[in-house]
Amino acid sequence: MSEYVTSGSLKVDKTLYDFINSEVLPGSGVEQQNFWDGFSRIVSELTPLNRGLIRKRESIQREIDDWHRDNPSYNFKDYKNFLENIGYLEPQVPDFEIDTVNVDDEIALQAGPQLVVPVNNARYAINAANARWGSLYDALYGTDAISEEDGAERGLGYNEKRGKKVIGYGRNFLDKAVPLKEASHQDVAAYKIAGGQLLVLLADGSETGLENPRKLRGYRGTPEAPTAILLQNNGLHFEILIDRLHSIGRTDLAGVKDILVESALTAIMDCEDSVAAVDAEDKVLVYRNWLGLMKGDISAQFRKGGKEMTRVLNPDRDYLSPEGTPFTLKGRALMFSRNVGHLMTTNAVLDENKEEVFEGILDGVVTSLIGKHTILGTGSFQNSSQGSIYIVKPKMHGSEEVRFANLLFDRIEDLLGLERHTIKIGVMDEERRTSLNLKACIREVKSRIVFINTGFLDRTGDEIHTSMEAGPMVRKNEMKSSKWLSAYEKSNVLTGLAAGFCKSAQIGKGMWAMPDRMKAMMEEKINHLYTGANTAWVPSPTAATLHALHYHSVSVKDVQERLSGSKEDCRDEILSVPLATKAEWNQKEIQEELDNNAQGILGYVVRWVEQGIGCSKVPDIHDVGLMEDRATLRISSQHMANWLLHGIVTKEQVEETMKRMAAVVDRQNAGDPAYRPMAKDFDASIAFQAACELVFEGARQPNGYTEPILHRRRLEAKKKFALQ
Repeated sequence: MSEYVTSGSLKVDKTLYDFINSEVLPGSGVEQQNFWDGFSRIVSELTPLNRGLIRKRESIQREIDDWHRDNPSYNFKDYKNFLENIGYLEPQVPDFEIDTVNVDDEIALQAGPQLVVPVNNARYAINAANARWGSLYDALYGTDAISEEDGAERGLGYNEKRGKKVIGYGRNFLDKAVPLKEASHQDVAAYKIAGGQLLVLLADGSETGLENPRKLRGYRGTPEAPTAILLQNNGLHFEILIDRLHSIGRTDLAGVKDILVESALTAIMDCEDSVAAVDAEDKVLVYRNWLGLMKGDISAQFRKGGKEMTRVLNPDRDYLSPEGTPFTLKGRALMFSRNVGHLMTTNAVLDENKEEVFEGILDGVVTSLIGKHTILGTGSFQNSSQGSIYIVKPKMHGSEEVRFANLLFDRIEDLLGLERHTIKIGVMDEERRTSLNLKACIREVKSRIVFINTGFLDRTGDEIHTSMEAGPMVRKNEMKSSKWLSAYEKSNVLTGLAAGFCKSAQIGKGMWAMPDRMKAMMEEKINHLYTGANTAWVPSPTAATLHALHYHSVSVKDVQERLSGSKEDCRDEILSVPLATKAEWNQKEIQEELDNNAQGILGYVVRWVEQGIGCSKVPDIHDVGLMEDRATLRISSQHMANWLLHGIVTKEQVEETMKRMAAVVDRQNAGDPAYRPMAKDFDASIAFQAACELVFEGARQPNGYTEPILHRRRLEAKKKFALQ
């Protein structure tokens, strides 16, 4: 049983109450009583508005369901008129440009990778922050980005043949990013600084320099014997590291031991889809790690190779300009906090009616209070050099919900004594009603918005649920080539550019989910840049380093300039429902789809519900490790629910599939001592029951979200296992 403390009109779980009073409020410039009184006022004012938004979601969905049932064969014009009449499709708004100020360069000027990590895992969070800089040699050597052919296999010891391939790859990168005048970096014998420029000595005794001397930004060491050469291309930095005594450097003609690449410019520290936070204990872990990141004192202890290790945040990086003037660059990614959306409530705080408060309100207040520490400089590092707090807000439906988020941030700024629009917002374009009305959504936060992005999984989950009654959907893989998806991706970029995002905000694309398949990522993910996106999500620091190379190959600024001015209206294409035209799949195809969905659901749910792991590398049905969070669960459960509703599959067939796939997932997790097998007793397995509930109740879940079932089942599991 939780112990609650009464503060004003609120009852606050004592664990959370003590944490805020003893760890967060000191040094924030906010008095304890003023904080709790102000928080109470925010809850009292905004809770009815929040509830009204959720009721409107439910009302709109009921109307859409009824319309599809009444109009099994419909023409597009009638459908569009209906959506306009119920307020789902909002009127177009006049042209405008965002006017957000005090935006950090990592968002406003630079283009590069973005990491997303569960903030409740301190080690992952630190790794993500430190992924601002990454070793290119390590990223290449340890992944399939470098072929293992011709004796270049990865192994326990150093493979010189593989190392030679890595070094060759690195030199080719240098030739493309910072070419020399009539020479190759392959032929360099030494790098020096002379007369404020890079002097390059070649193996044949001749000298040369950079084709574009302005790409030299600085160095470390001495001009005659630099230990690092700092260069810049397309707004991104990298270092040539020189050490002739190093095991790699001593075999290199120029003494180069590595190339250090500016990688994850930004990192989203996630309180939402990749964490399993269902009570005050969980929320405090989330908030404490965010506090450690903002103050710079977070650390993580772990064992590696039989040794105890401690990981902390990297310091800033010191350099001398070509003329010898000292300067620094950030050593860490600029960090966002992704709060939860408007739907869920939490038992960590109860309102005056002893009802759970909305978790999004709690997240907004606490993460912003914590963010104030970096503005005041109370810790070791500052996250934002511009005095801003960055919050990503997911799962909003239409401009009215974005307006509510803006109001919430107004109230929080007033509570914390912050100037208006100190809190910046990232609006995730992952719900159909937001995609269709994105321009209106952006206008509601035009003075604080710094980020929009697209996400295939959540967006597809909402696509299925919104049109659940319209008919059976195409198979999941076919969704990737559907008309609505390409229109949605295009519209997101064009809408952002039309609103002036190229001056002060990010346009992002979604996750590469296969951390072990870097060769494929290097071949495919460059396409995100060609669409005009200036950031895209990656699953690991290694992936960030490799993806950073794409931003050296493609000038996103040039791409955005070519795309700017396009007035293409994609809404009709976005409204195209991805229904199977005939649904004439054979039983083998149907079973393959069921197996794939069921295995993915079970593999994720069993860790979420019974171990509290919200994000991890989960083997798919082919044993390929995929970085999974709740978005994957949403699309799979909604797809199965849709086929069940329309008779493509039967309940008995789904039950049989779930049981058979549970045995597969049990096998895949056999090496985990904390794992509880599902197939031993299906009725007793909370995880198995949760997975089945997500499918069989999927058509009735609010907008197809998985959180209500997952949270309830996780609380059940915590209670059960605590008693054992």
